[in-house]
Amino acid sequence: MTHRLAYLLVPLLLAVAGCTGTTVEPAGPAPATRAERPSPFADCAPLTAAPASGPAPSGAAGDPLPDLALSCFTGGAPVNVRDIRGPAVINVWASWCPPCRKELPAFQRLSERAGGRFQVIGVNSRDSRGGAQSIGEDFGVRFPMLVDQGDAFERALGRNSFPLTVLVDADGRIRHTDSTGALDDARLAELVRTHLGVRL
Repeated sequence: MTHRLAYLLVPLLLAVAGCTGTTVEPAGPAPATRAERPSPFADCAPLTAAPASGPAPSGAAGDPLPDLALSCFTGGAPVNVRDIRGPAVINVWASWCPPCRKELPAFQRLSERAGGRFQVIGVNSRDSRGGAQSIGEDFGVRFPMLVDQGDAFERALGRNSFPLTVLVDADGRIRHTDSTGALDDARLAELVRTHLGVRL
């Protein structure tokens, strides 16, 4: 009688413990371990529209921006750099570059002071998405951000330095390229005044 009772109870105990050998597959894909954080950067769609206040005075013509398509950090259609409407200040940076991190807050302040007279655009180059995302969040960077997985933008300009700042006139021509190191508010204001004709 005891053996017979044991034969009846063992399967019942195994079923209760979940050890019956049968597995139940979850219905649908497993949930993500962590939701993807929203991008801190602005959308890139406005980059090909001229700033609200119109063009800055033109002077001696420079080279046009390279004919190169870069993706936007926030997604959407790639942006052809040559289609960017100036005036614009383009900052090439990476999260692993100490001078880049030092100057990013000044570029954010510059974008806030632009008042529609010019655009401030970032090009995150040779970097990881997570690194760029973290720096954008930490420093409150909100201007539009293009992504250059390699260094195609720099190669097209014939440059190989970080950080790199490119000032572009209303005609989409390069007026000045700066690779002197981390720029501060005063130096950025001077560059914008000298090369784009805009006083801050």
